Amino acid sequence: MLSIKKYAAIDIGSNAVRLLISNILEVEGKPVMFKKSSLVRVPIRLGADVFLTKSISNENIQRMLDTMLAFKLLMKSHKVERYKACATSAMREADNGEDVAKLISEESQIDIDIIDGQEEAAIIAATDINEYISKNKNYLYVDVGGGSTEFTIIHNGEKVASRSFQIGTVRLLNDIVLPDTWNDAEAWIKESTSEFEEIDVIGSGGNINKLFKMSGVTIGKPLTYFYLSSFFHTLNSYTYEERIIELNLNPDRADVIIPATRIYLSAMKWSKAQDIYVPKIGLSDGIIKSLYYETVSSNKL
Repeated sequence: MLSIKKYAAIDIGSNAVRLLISNILEVEGKPVMFKKSSLVRVPIRLGADVFLTKSISNENIQRMLDTMLAFKLLMKSHKVERYKACATSAMREADNGEDVAKLISEESQIDIDIIDGQEEAAIIAATDINEYISKNKNYLYVDVGGGSTEFTIIHNGEKVASRSFQIGTVRLLNDIVLPDTWNDAEAWIKESTSEFEEIDVIGSGGNINKLFKMSGVTIGKPLTYFYLSSFFHTLNSYTYEERIIELNLNPDRADVIIPATRIYLSAMKWSKAQDIYVPKIGLSDGIIKSLYYETVSSNKL
């Protein structure tokens, strides 16, 4: 007998805001299946405000309100049963982040949880990564966002360590990542991976997904360090306008893709990984699975 549930995840990041709606299929005697039904992305880029002024601008507050009202209608149209909205680096660092969340709750009835870096890393790690990994291999899972990057060590199929660092694409664009933060991330990765003779990187985030699509590599196969490094130099050889016109990148992707690639390459270098796998999973997927397994709180429409 088939049972179908419909859940939604809202990821309010530093670069974009996303709504993921998923069908959850339960069949007696078979593993539960998670099927993406709809994904909407709005490039509000809250971090451009917050990382420079410590506050979300009035313009972006209105854009957030409009977006949440639209998401509410979309979830209603899809007959979503439960949802969770998580805000990450930008909103948790904004002096008016809590006020904006309260305003959105009052105006749209969408309740937002502003989560810290460790909780963000834990939710990301809740994705069913076992579908994409080999249990006898070691991995460094790297999720790059606009305001922070979450790193998770996976050994023998188990998540053994996780850290979040304030290194993100929007921060790098504004040149506000401190050298000490880079040094701390490098030291943590080197120490956490030093016991492994071999390790691969798993990359998640919109930028690595785009890089993988542009590469033409077969799904399930990795990108190599050599390829990513070469393409990084290619990206840098183009102007912003050329990346939009010649490489067919969206305007809100054409700038952040370079710092994102730098982060992935750094993680590969520090862990001595030669390959990076791109399974196209992230915070939104983790929220959906956490809702289903009831490891996080949820809201009804």
